[in-house]
Amino acid sequence: MDRNKIYEDLAEHLDQAPVGAPFSPALLGLLEILFPEEDEINVALKLPLMNKSLSDLKELYPDLDDLEEILDRMVKRGTVFVSQRPGQEKKYRLLPSVVGWAETPYWGGKDTPEARKMAPLWLQYREEAFAQEMARGGVHPTRVIPVSQTVQDPRNVLPFDALKPMIEASSYRAVGHCPCRMIKTFVGEGCGHSTENCIHFGSMARYMVEQDMAREITVEETIQILKDSNAEGLVHVGDNIEGHLATICNCCGCCCTFLATKNQMGLQTFAVSNYVAQVEVETCAACGTCEERCPMGAITVGDEDYAVVDTDKCIGCGVCTTTCPTESVDLTLRGEVKPLPKLEEFMAARLSKS
Repeated sequence: MDRNKIYEDLAEHLDQAPVGAPFSPALLGLLEILFPEEDEINVALKLPLMNKSLSDLKELYPDLDDLEEILDRMVKRGTVFVSQRPGQEKKYRLLPSVVGWAETPYWGGKDTPEARKMAPLWLQYREEAFAQEMARGGVHPTRVIPVSQTVQDPRNVLPFDALKPMIEASSYRAVGHCPCRMIKTFVGEGCGHSTENCIHFGSMARYMVEQDMAREITVEETIQILKDSNAEGLVHVGDNIEGHLATICNCCGCCCTFLATKNQMGLQTFAVSNYVAQVEVETCAACGTCEERCPMGAITVGDEDYAVVDTDKCIGCGVCTTTCPTESVDLTLRGEVKPLPKLEEFMAARLSKS
């Protein structure tokens, strides 16, 4: 069979995930690197995107005596997820694009030939098809997690405050390097922001540590990374599912697949928060700190003697609020509070492929 056709079939299979992999020329190049061996391609074409035990998988591949060896090879390559609880057999699943093989080559912060070769292809893929994939469906894959020193309406608890008990309740935490900033660095367009602040929880975090893609961190370290990221002007971006905590990215407006896609292509690939920045004009010193920190270009200090917020551009991240020297910028409710989608609503919207 034509090898390109095989990769097209693989892309069609991968495209069944909530964040899929629509085929394009750049994706072909990525899949050639990620799935270089014929036996790995053949396994991937039938491998479920949901966890399956090794014994169940053997029924799918009755002619493969070395299935476990192939799967473990793919695990090390970063295209297959594996987990194993004490006393139970291994469970495997094919990783999707996100969270998956878009990140696995970069989480470990390693400078490899494969990571460098894929970097320009990923940027090309975003332009060709992947940005549209993230923007479709009406329910976005991620959402902005706002943070503020105070809040205009004290009856409302900011989501960042609600994160702390969820972090404390998480079974496992790990931090890897930001794939987006690693990719931009490898093409000579790095922004200078720190990279080791891509946080994951639970089974994915454990997988990352076991495969030398990340390091385990404590609750205290997790919270400190979030505080340091905010001080750096990075935006907390997490899962767009009610009660779900699997990932917290710390994003910049120039490299991040979500924020940069909005800035550079005008596509909405993430959900904004329920808050918007508001300036107290009487106390604003027009120093420009908020304008400099805003990742979306939503705050400007022009001819007026105070900062002005473009509410259409503001994503409600709160990055502008925490370093205002006169405490003149804060977050206020945007309007009607939009609850996070429940898991069923999220999956239905993302799997509709419309």
